[in-house]
Amino acid sequence: MTVVSDYPIRADIRSYLSGRKQLLIDGEWVDAVSGRTFPTHNPADGEVLAEVAHGEAADVDRAVRAARTAFDEGPWQWMKPNERERLLWRVGDILTERAQEFGELESLDNGKSAGIATAVDVAWAADVFRYFAGWATKIEGSTVNVSMPFAPPGSQFHAYTLREPVGVCGLIIPWNFPLLMASWKLAPALAAGNTVVLKPAEQTPLTALLLGEVFQEAGFPPGVVNIVTGFGDAGAALSAHDAVDKVAFTGSTEVGKLVVDAARGNLKKVSLELGGKSPNIVFADADFESAVAGSLNAWLFNHGQCCVAGTRLFVEDKIFGEFTEAVAEAAAAVKIGPGLDPTSQLGPLVSQEQFDRVTGYLEAGTAAGARALTGGKRFGDKGYFVEPTVFVDVRPEFSIVREEIFGPVVAALPFDAEEGIAPAVLAANDSEYGLAAGIWTRDLSRAHRVARQLKAGSVWINQYNGFDTALPFGGYKQSGWGRELGAAAMDLYLQTKAVNVAL
Repeated sequence: MTVVSDYPIRADIRSYLSGRKQLLIDGEWVDAVSGRTFPTHNPADGEVLAEVAHGEAADVDRAVRAARTAFDEGPWQWMKPNERERLLWRVGDILTERAQEFGELESLDNGKSAGIATAVDVAWAADVFRYFAGWATKIEGSTVNVSMPFAPPGSQFHAYTLREPVGVCGLIIPWNFPLLMASWKLAPALAAGNTVVLKPAEQTPLTALLLGEVFQEAGFPPGVVNIVTGFGDAGAALSAHDAVDKVAFTGSTEVGKLVVDAARGNLKKVSLELGGKSPNIVFADADFESAVAGSLNAWLFNHGQCCVAGTRLFVEDKIFGEFTEAVAEAAAAVKIGPGLDPTSQLGPLVSQEQFDRVTGYLEAGTAAGARALTGGKRFGDKGYFVEPTVFVDVRPEFSIVREEIFGPVVAALPFDAEEGIAPAVLAANDSEYGLAAGIWTRDLSRAHRVARQLKAGSVWINQYNGFDTALPFGGYKQSGWGRELGAAAMDLYLQTKAVNVAL
């Protein structure tokens, strides 16, 4: 197996990794109060990439106070909307200019393909900043023709609404798409006029810190964007801080519930993008080759470390054997290797912890009676690589069917379409999650009927992972609260004030 050391690292990345990785607070790079650091590792070989400042509650407090001052006393919320627009657009431009640098750094820290990180993650993050830059000038209230039934006869009133920023926003992001998830929260929060404290995942802090340099280069005022690296205790402190007006979290449903509990103290606003166990439904009349390729992408994209991953593959019984064998054959042909290898199609999982979690599910599935058509074990003897695994002979109660694995593992189950769409819909909706779903069929009338009945925030027909910055994204049930992306994302970071004037 080829290891990452066999591939050259850009000189600018080597230089960046050798420098001190500090916290960004009030426009300055500073050490943690404790002086402590923690290592971040390359998942392709387990080697340490850099030492990063270990932020804790005291550091969160410093960052929140800086953001509070910048919001209450600084120029940000009073800055002209088109000035905020230009700054956010500049962030997108800088990301585009430095796309290769960000893509390789993301690959080293997360394990994903450097080519995909550059072409997808970085390019999309730049698009997100530009899209929400445009919203800065389009935040509008409305006039209301009030009746005021208890006012004296002849009274006249002028009533209107204002859309105003919430205030200080705590943004907690996951490790699977570090830069992209940062952009999904930072861009709308800043476009609305808020100040922010960003807490990246401890497994993948590097592109968030490099993004901090971009905000400085773009000319953001001190205290508007603050970045604190650290572990769960830092996220908990941010969620509970009384000077934070809103917290936005992306991560597991279990931790999301802890964020809600922590936010109760001052009843801060909360938005959550949480777990998933998404169904991908293939009818017998689907375009076979397209459905195989799309279904493979549904659970292998980003090594399966994707909240929308279509890891419950429901296939009409007429084609179940042929289809699952085809998916398994395609999965077995995937090239596994480090993200810096331009030929790699499947990289390592992000950490030892995640590796242990996924291999634990492989063992549990096999012990329960599931059969792996391909995969089922680790790949190689170095790094956090796992073979892509297709399980059949599974039952709905198996843990590999019900629980989010977050790795390259899919469980396939047959359904009978002779009774219409009900069996597929009932099976697909049999989950505590409701984030996404896929449908493959040539019958578009049936596709729309199924889409209407699925309990999922995103439904993709004859495709999977059909994202766009203008489309809202979020989940039903325990997959979260609120919607990111699109116009709906602005609602997460704005509040409405009603003004009524007696004339």
